[in-house]
Amino acid sequence: MSNLDLRPKPTSCGHEAAGGPRKDLLTGRLVPLGESTVVRRLLPTLGRRMVGAWCFVDHYGPDDIADEPGMQIPPHPHMGLQTVSWLHEGSILHRDSRGSLQTVHPYELGLMTSGRAIAHSGESPREHARHLHGAQLWVALPDAHRHTAPAFEHHAELPTVTADGLAAKLILGTLDGATSPGTTYSALVGADLTLREDAEHRLPLDPGFEYAVLSMTGGVDVDGVRVEPGSILYLGCGRRELPLLARTDASLLLLGGEPFEEELVMWWNFIGRTGEEIAQARRDWMTGTRFGEVHGYDGDRLDAPDLPPVPLKPRGRER
Repeated sequence: MSNLDLRPKPTSCGHEAAGGPRKDLLTGRLVPLGESTVVRRLLPTLGRRMVGAWCFVDHYGPDDIADEPGMQIPPHPHMGLQTVSWLHEGSILHRDSRGSLQTVHPYELGLMTSGRAIAHSGESPREHARHLHGAQLWVALPDAHRHTAPAFEHHAELPTVTADGLAAKLILGTLDGATSPGTTYSALVGADLTLREDAEHRLPLDPGFEYAVLSMTGGVDVDGVRVEPGSILYLGCGRRELPLLARTDASLLLLGGEPFEEELVMWWNFIGRTGEEIAQARRDWMTGTRFGEVHGYDGDRLDAPDLPPVPLKPRGRER
């Protein structure tokens, strides 16, 4: 999955003093993705550009695709980031220009590191489940690793931390002593939290991280704030624990990490440090160089949109 906006705006991302604990509730905007999927885009927004190195969050579904093709995302390029595919229902067939071919199922980690350049596609298999529900997330690569070789990882088994009424499956990073096998390049965490109705828990956190939670299903109070499905609550830094109270059976994604210290330019499906890097990546994609070719997808690849008429400049996260 990716950013298929035909008129993408340049996004300035980078360091912003995260301060202490916050409770900023953010709602997403609806964005069409491919032929038949609409997502809620939660990061970046006007209210928040990054959470640690997490720089892009789409939530989609639950959608009934029994009589639909489901997700159909044509081949497109990436650089300077990792993509995380995370499903609660349905499945996604991943193809990339390294030759990877992998179906990702619910609660399995599909992790693609673009590094200097990769192209990929994502689609619902021809024979697919009735419902599709999940999230697509990006992680910005720090400067020391953003030119690394492209790679794809699939982890069907992930560690889980359990407590009374709560189970936390580690997507990336470490939480409460459990560590995901997924490769990371900065200090961060991603976890899928499942809570039973009436469960009350105080989740241990790293006070040096900033955090946010995305509600996937159900009703849950996060530090006294009701977070509804498809919305995200930014929590700031300085927390050692997070109070959770499930009003119904519910699930959340916990995203966190050290505040990202670098200035970035994020445009379309590229993350760079200068406008010229972005412009060169666009030229390379349009001329068929550098990103490679995705084989097996039944359809044309995406053309890159036109660059904006204003210069693309790196900036920090201050607004």
